[in-house]
Amino acid sequence: MDFFISNAYAQAAGAAPAPSPLFQFLPLIILFGIFYFMLIRPQMKRSKEQRAMIAALAKGDEVITSGGLLGRIEDIAEQFITLEVAPGVSIKLQKHAISAVLPKGTLKSA
Repeated sequence: MDFFISNAYAQAAGAAPAPSPLFQFLPLIILFGIFYFMLIRPQMKRSKEQRAMIAALAKGDEVITSGGLLGRIEDIAEQFITLEVAPGVSIKLQKHAISAVLPKGTLKSA
């Protein structure tokens, strides 16, 4: 039966040199760079734009909420806004529930 399987003998050779620590961590560094530029940085930019939009809200602005409600801002407090969604119907929302500011006159056409 030995003629089907050949014997494998270990060869006496010098030990392989250890790779540089930089080359060991290079894939990890590249992966972190990809994550930073593809995920972290755009999210920080969106968050910054959202904070600027919320800070610039003014009475009379037409907005859309994260729940999909359209309305006009009646009153602004530190954390909350009062939104008129229909004539005589007002709701109170947190400022962070505002997802977009619409151009003036959008509610009249809707």
